[in-house]
Amino acid sequence: MSQYYQRHVFICVNQREDGRQSCEDCKASEARDYAKKRIKELGESGKGKIRINQAGCLDRCSEGPVLVIYPEGVWYTYIDRDDIDEIINQHLLNGKKVERLLLP
Repeated sequence: MSQYYQRHVFICVNQREDGRQSCEDCKASEARDYAKKRIKELGESGKGKIRINQAGCLDRCSEGPVLVIYPEGVWYTYIDRDDIDEIINQHLLNGKKVERLLLP
């Protein structure tokens, strides 16, 4: 059976209520919106291509903001749109990990 999407990206947009660091503290929703827009602009969204989704808590907010790419199970942190662009261009489009942004 083939995969519906070539790659599926989950971007944590969690906002914790107890004051602990949250991905949304780092404007994760804006990063998600930007990534989704860029993938569509590049013609890479839809069946057999790339899907960008928001996620609730991925339980790594202290390392965040975070996103994970499946099917590889590769975790990244990022700071700004330049980092998101690098993840899109290098990993999502060319299959090469962005070493400097990897989370263990």
